[in-house]
Amino acid sequence: MTNIIVAFSKLDDAKSIKNILMRSGFQVISVCTTGSQVLSTCGDWDNGILVSGYRFADMMYEELRECLPATMEMLLVSSPNHWISPAPKGVVCLPMPLKVHDLVNTLEMMVQAQVRRRKRLKAQPRARSEEERILIERAKALLMERNSMTESEAHRYIQKCSMDSGTNMVETAQMVMSLINI
Repeated sequence: MTNIIVAFSKLDDAKSIKNILMRSGFQVISVCTTGSQVLSTCGDWDNGILVSGYRFADMMYEELRECLPATMEMLLVSSPNHWISPAPKGVVCLPMPLKVHDLVNTLEMMVQAQVRRRKRLKAQPRARSEEERILIERAKALLMERNSMTESEAHRYIQKCSMDSGTNMVETAQMVMSLINI
């Protein structure tokens, strides 16, 4: 579920948008009326979407966007004459007067994009540290020396053992090293 924060300088506007979103199935975690409240709330979350007006008592939307975490996106709802063109990175703009259908569809599109981005990041293999790479290389070198394997055969052996045992390659390399050094 994507974290959604609603922020408008007028509390009534923020509550109206929150109610629309809640009726449409979105979970709104916070309603804010100042930029500092938004930043405080964002500190508790690592990603999400901010549905926002263009001006607050303490800052404008451009300043707020610069202070938000990179993983937070902004859906700016305001008159087009208040937008910077082109919109800053991570900002999607909706014109006033606001149509509920446009708001819901745009937010749904942004949520789906965040879900796809999270899946893509999760699917990427974690980068190995230098120590882990050295350990795998040592295990391969031992296998090559003791079993007359090529480098690719040793790598494939560690990889296959890793998959068969359900461990990662670093743990498998440690096992290979401990078994061969007995």
